[in-house]
Amino acid sequence: MTNDELKEVIFQNLALIAPECDPTELRPADNIRETLDIDSYGFLQLLVGVSEATGVEIPEADYAQVFTLEGMINYLSQHMG
Repeated sequence: MTNDELKEVIFQNLALIAPECDPTELRPADNIRETLDIDSYGFLQLLVGVSEATGVEIPEADYAQVFTLEGMINYLSQHMG
């Protein structure tokens, strides 16, 4: 997947868990939870959805690496087979 495709997967999953948010407001270095006002359960749902869509498991120990849009895209692209 390209970075643009990964971004689209993230945005699609954000729309499922927080339909009222506008993910296009996210700048690459913004904290996803803070910028879109998503609680920890919603963020976990996002990670599960993204993991299912990409086949990349994100262990809890790596959550700090995926708090931003840029971080999540980089993490996913590095861990895709």
